[in-house]
Amino acid sequence: MKKHPKLQTMKFGLIFTAILLTASLTTPVSAQEKTQEKTKPVRMGCGLMTFDTVPGWGFRPDGKSAIGPTHGAVVVDKAGNIYTSADAGVFIFSPEGKVIHSYLGKEYSRIHDMEIRDEADGEFIYGARNADAEGIKFNIKSGEIVLKLPFPKESGLNLDKFNPTAITVAPNGDIFLSDGYASNHIFKFDKTGKYLMHFGTKGNNLKQFNTAHGMTLDTRYEPPRLLICDRNHQPKGRLLHYDLNGEYIDEIITGLGMPTSAAVQGDYVSVPDLHGRVVILDKSNTIMAVLGHNPDKAKGGSYNIPQDQWIEGVFSGTHGSYWDKEGNLYVQDWNISGRIMKLVRVK
Repeated sequence: MKKHPKLQTMKFGLIFTAILLTASLTTPVSAQEKTQEKTKPVRMGCGLMTFDTVPGWGFRPDGKSAIGPTHGAVVVDKAGNIYTSADAGVFIFSPEGKVIHSYLGKEYSRIHDMEIRDEADGEFIYGARNADAEGIKFNIKSGEIVLKLPFPKESGLNLDKFNPTAITVAPNGDIFLSDGYASNHIFKFDKTGKYLMHFGTKGNNLKQFNTAHGMTLDTRYEPPRLLICDRNHQPKGRLLHYDLNGEYIDEIITGLGMPTSAAVQGDYVSVPDLHGRVVILDKSNTIMAVLGHNPDKAKGGSYNIPQDQWIEGVFSGTHGSYWDKEGNLYVQDWNISGRIMKLVRVK
């Protein structure tokens, strides 16, 4: 018996639709999406400072870290994009964790610390490059390096090494650059790069630094002051306040392990500890929360933790952090594979 042409057409149409539906249901899923599906967020902190991790944030589509080895910092621009420094250079992420741009090569490699500043002619990143013995300033849109700060011979110092580890900027544009891996002097320049002064020496006395590793402008107070992370001072782990003329104010807290850097938002400051955690302090410098604590002492402060050994919600070699305008935190570990994490504030 002859088949009716209309019925045959309908039959083929149904089969074709079924094929399309099956294909749509079996579209390949990236390794990054699989990681996000497989790994559950981890909640950490307490009270006002409670956060959830975002599994797979910052990974490539193949599920691997997008940035390579890290020994650097994190900052966030006005648009909410995240900048993190790695051995290869500076990578820019969208808030969703996709790489949207990068500045790579020897001019941008191994920036140990960064500050971001909105100025009259745009946003700029200031960087401390310990391995290259300089501070730099570059435009975040063009990447143009507009200022370099080598060792200031005008200081009259005769240093064997110059290894800047931290940089920050005063409200008037004066720049502070800490020689944290060498002399432990903190150098002050004006906004054009002219040397103005230096202060601090290496040691374990009250007004000496033993690895002035991190530094930021502490805007929790008026007038703003320098907040300095004295990483290896005995007893280890203290934060200090100095005024913008290099005068000692106070030792504000001790016992923070090995504080590497500091980032301020409102009345709060996040302080990564190289042992594998981030400590959050309020304006009275009381500990509000501890995030990502690593109980394994062998791994807590270790660089050599490859990606396949990372544990969600547990940090190692914690080195940099920064807040976005919603109060979320971005955290970078000192890490052989290159680890950056997003922590979403629970409200």
